[in-house]
Amino acid sequence: MNSPLRKFRAYSLLQLRRIAQQIDRLEGGLQSLSTDELTKRSRALRYRVMAGEPEGSLLPEAFALVREVGRRTLGMRLFDVQLIGGAALQMGQIAVMQTGEGKTLTATAPLYLTALAGKGAHLLTANDYLARRDAVSLQPLYSALGLSVGHITAESTADERRRAYACDITYSTAKEVGFDFLRDRLRERQFQLGLESRFSSLLESADDSSPGTVQRPFYFAIVDEADNLLIDEARTPLVVAGQADGGLDRVPLFRWAARVAPELTTDHYEKQDQRRQIRLTSAGRLAARQRAHAPELAPFPLLEIYAQVELALAVQHFYVRDRHYVICEGEVVIVDEYTGRLAEGRKWRTGLHQAIEAREGLDITEETDEVARVTVQHLFSCYQRLAGMTGTVGNSANELKTIYGTPVIEVPTHRPPRRVAYPEIITETDRERWLRIADEVEEINDEGRPILIGTRSIDKSLHLSRILNQRGIAHEVLNAKEHAREAEIIAQAGGFRKVTVATNMAGRGTDIRLDAASLELGGLHVICSEMHDSARIDRQLIGRAGRQGDPGSYRQFMSLEDEILAQGLPAWQWRRLRQLPLASSSTPQIARYFRAAQRRIEQRNFEGRKVLLYQENRRREMQIELGQDPYLDTVE
Repeated sequence: MNSPLRKFRAYSLLQLRRIAQQIDRLEGGLQSLSTDELTKRSRALRYRVMAGEPEGSLLPEAFALVREVGRRTLGMRLFDVQLIGGAALQMGQIAVMQTGEGKTLTATAPLYLTALAGKGAHLLTANDYLARRDAVSLQPLYSALGLSVGHITAESTADERRRAYACDITYSTAKEVGFDFLRDRLRERQFQLGLESRFSSLLESADDSSPGTVQRPFYFAIVDEADNLLIDEARTPLVVAGQADGGLDRVPLFRWAARVAPELTTDHYEKQDQRRQIRLTSAGRLAARQRAHAPELAPFPLLEIYAQVELALAVQHFYVRDRHYVICEGEVVIVDEYTGRLAEGRKWRTGLHQAIEAREGLDITEETDEVARVTVQHLFSCYQRLAGMTGTVGNSANELKTIYGTPVIEVPTHRPPRRVAYPEIITETDRERWLRIADEVEEINDEGRPILIGTRSIDKSLHLSRILNQRGIAHEVLNAKEHAREAEIIAQAGGFRKVTVATNMAGRGTDIRLDAASLELGGLHVICSEMHDSARIDRQLIGRAGRQGDPGSYRQFMSLEDEILAQGLPAWQWRRLRQLPLASSSTPQIARYFRAAQRRIEQRNFEGRKVLLYQENRRREMQIELGQDPYLDTVE
């Protein structure tokens, strides 16, 4: 992939420590200055950068200035390890910082220094909540330094986006920046054509009251939760879809297939769990032909009817309401599997979204065609400089360096970790697992310690909530249905005897602050109810406990009925696992199967990202050779 990214020499931890020592030596001189004098210092630094002085030579002074202003405006002083992490970001590296080490504050110094050039600096985080929270909470710091800050969320209008991108520092998500990137190209294409096109409505829906693009050229971005944005979400391109061209009305076919699918038996189809696919057998095709006598199906060829039945069966077996999607005001809304949040505005393609609507008995929306697309890899290649920070990069360092050119460096913790790992518990059935979890909640709740239970989906969080209610255990539930109360629930989660049941919403960027009583009793206890497809997501949840040297503990629960085993193990290995005796002495042996399944899924996802990148590169090369826009591949 040809990338304009400016490559920096990777700095070692020793070199970054020396930079932090230089910053320390400047701190005393700044503490004697007034706030106005600090602001003047900042303006002088901007002038020097605009005059062409290298940012590297100004780094110690700029970082020291941010540290002192942050201490005064936010009551938070950058620790030396945060300065080390910030310097790594300034050099274009991925800083691996343990959860709770203050990555949000770490990013302020490199954002400030880079923004002085007047070209804009972006902080791209995991979700709208974090983008809004960080921009608002850090505004006093940036304002005191003479810089403007804006944020962009899914609700932002085109004019609000334009103003936010024009700020010195902009907080948003990769998804919003990517969609704005594509919509800007659509605006440019429409202007070039000088006429109405089939994507005009896409731009009008963005509430655009003034002409022109909303973004300026990309310069510098820090990617928060880099493993999630650069790796997990890189599996799916960002797509702007428009209304499909006219053709047969497929609504009757969707509704018919949704009625027929539950009537078929396992003799009629073959199920491929790992690919989430269904294939009709010869008996299944015969059954479909015998049922396809409705007059409205006459225009459809048999192959299309077979394919629709297979899709309806896949929906029946692999897509669960309140797990993969929710129903909001009569619409199907996707739940992001990595963040646990609603992915409003997104739709599944190739008829899958409409098949789910038919299964749920909802109005079936129009199918869409792809109008513009960009992969995460190509989006970030548009930045001249790129850096990132994460708490859980795992074994993905080589992938990050190879694809994005960002070396990875481990940053030490400010205080020694005090997180205690309790022995893993494996149960034979799903039901037994939830009862064992409820037992543990009762026991630790009696001690007074706060508890966070992580679940993989909305329906599982609600199931556990019902069990806790039956036992009279007071608790809060944090999932995509309760996103409006997220800040309130998180603010109370570290209190005495507080119990919080959460999806992955509580796994990234969530800072659960403990009160004095909770600290005295042993801190937050995290219960991991089930292993995820990625070990990094498990570590993110575990990282809610024992933050910044606080006490804490965690325990991992697993069940032989867990989905990860079906997805990650060959059928013969899964059968062998079910035959092993389940006792406390065998738990480590059986746990190895779970981790093997997790590694296989991670490897499969990695291969999928490589294939996607190769295909996208080939497609781009062909379109560039033809003189076409590689991002607007379906525009006529």
